[in-house]
Amino acid sequence: MCGIVGYVGQRSAQEILLAGLEKVEYRGYDSAGVSVLRDGAIASVRAVGELSNLRAAVHDAADASGDVLEGSTAVAVAERAPMTGIGHTRWATHGRVTESNAHPHFDTSDRVHVVVNGIVENYMVLKRRLVDMGAAFTSETDAEVIAHLVSHHMARGSLVEAVRAAYAELQGHYAFVVMSADEPDTLVGARKECPLVIGCGDGEQFVGSDIACFLEHTRDVQYVLDGELVVLRPAGVDFMSADGTPLERAVTHVDWDAETAEKGGYETFMLKEIHDQADAVAETIRPRTLGTAGVDLADPDFDEALLHGIDRVLILAAGTSFHAGLIARYAIEEWARVPVEMDIASEWIYRNPIVSERELVIGITQSGETADTLTAMRLARERGAKVIACTNVRGSSVTRECDGVLYTRAGAEVSVAATKTFVCQVATMYLLALRLAELRGAMEPARIAALLAEIKHLPHQITELIEGLNGRLLATAEKHAPSTFFLYLGRHVGRAVALEGALKLKEISYIATDAYAGGEMKHGPIALLDEQTPVVCIATDMPILDKMVGNIEEVRARGAHVIAVATEGDDRIEPVAEETFFVPRTDWMLQALLAVIPLQLFAYHIARKRGLNVDKPRNLAKTVTVE
Repeated sequence: MCGIVGYVGQRSAQEILLAGLEKVEYRGYDSAGVSVLRDGAIASVRAVGELSNLRAAVHDAADASGDVLEGSTAVAVAERAPMTGIGHTRWATHGRVTESNAHPHFDTSDRVHVVVNGIVENYMVLKRRLVDMGAAFTSETDAEVIAHLVSHHMARGSLVEAVRAAYAELQGHYAFVVMSADEPDTLVGARKECPLVIGCGDGEQFVGSDIACFLEHTRDVQYVLDGELVVLRPAGVDFMSADGTPLERAVTHVDWDAETAEKGGYETFMLKEIHDQADAVAETIRPRTLGTAGVDLADPDFDEALLHGIDRVLILAAGTSFHAGLIARYAIEEWARVPVEMDIASEWIYRNPIVSERELVIGITQSGETADTLTAMRLARERGAKVIACTNVRGSSVTRECDGVLYTRAGAEVSVAATKTFVCQVATMYLLALRLAELRGAMEPARIAALLAEIKHLPHQITELIEGLNGRLLATAEKHAPSTFFLYLGRHVGRAVALEGALKLKEISYIATDAYAGGEMKHGPIALLDEQTPVVCIATDMPILDKMVGNIEEVRARGAHVIAVATEGDDRIEPVAEETFFVPRTDWMLQALLAVIPLQLFAYHIARKRGLNVDKPRNLAKTVTVE
């Protein structure tokens, strides 16, 4: 989820880069840096923490003539040589949060600099080869290998040819932009799955992860597609395929204001963040699934020794994070065969709870500042338990109240209603459950490998699902938007999905909504049903689906309207539901992550139909810092 920005033209690159990074800081705020060509060499400044720290570092390093990166600013713009620069704001994946791990990274001679968003999966193989050839690495990151690899290939060709040769050797998902002191008026970018977009100016060109980073300078954009390279010079931009074949790319004029640009062109942050979920899950799982041997949770912030010698797991959370914890409970018990207790943090702390040193306590909190969860984690730690946190925010309070941290890598979430942070929590918990299964020998290696392969496929399935849903979901939402009450039903892991779907609808549409385990419906809630009631049923393929089908029949017998979420290819649900939305087929436990996405969009469209502000629902805050 890192942010990239680049510029080539006659103006001062330094301020353009810094201002551009401010617009993509939501993509990462662990560290930041900029590099600019100056007097035939590349000057670079990097800093740990938020972007304000980088601005301060640039200011502190400024020389008497003005601009630390570009020398004197007294020369008229028309008389300057082209100014070329790149900038980056980091969301750490490989390597600790340190200045040496901040981007831009550079080759041994400091002549090639690169900024990277994404992951190079085969970096260790490439690094060993490059070290044998004399490359001196200065960071712990996978990204640095690109600078050395491009430099190696430049010994036999131009920067463009070197990037093409390097691109052919890289494995993973990434976007990067490279510059070289030997070709001072050129930037070369490449894209494999991660976003990259061009801003076209008059005698100047821009590149970034997001249109917002250059919108104040130009509204003419070109989109870099997957598998393409792009060459920026002041006079224009050239596109090519990975094999060097020239490509034509139309210029699109965007009539976006600054706020729309920050939303990526979507009408709201919530809709953007729903569409961000494939990338967010990919960023969360790939660093932990790079090898072929299984799951690797080891990280400077997490010692896998915490997972040894445990007899029980306790998960504590609130709100949406509680629902992610419920899915985790099912996965851990099913795969690792460890008993799991799940509780609402604000309730657990008043139970005078019993914990032991052989208990693993997991606190799940998107912000890392949730007061209830923080208090519960402190209490568990005081009573001798091993305590780990699952959070999206580095440096948050929860990271100081635990023994280890599993970070989700969803990027900043602006909308109050959690979407991408939820699916990233679930993905992280799947990996934790699998790792526990590995360590305990609870599953055959072949079964673990099969599940891991399906987890790696989830980002693609999320993209496929969202692209196929919107039209039909919109029509269904419009039909049911006047309803005053919804009931959500699910069984087993589907109950957690039902609870989260109901919460989304409550939060942003203000419609009274309830969620129950399917088997509990006949114990009271069935009295609420009549011909006006929409009932949303989670009916994905699982061992007890037949029981859920029976619950759906009970709903239909009362005249209520059944809206079902089912598994692609399953012909048991459509005959008993008025409307059915299918999710891609995968392991039944993993379908919980996919099944929540139609419910997010369903709630979204109902709220919009009712004319509500989905990004800022009434009475709610993004972070609950009081009990």
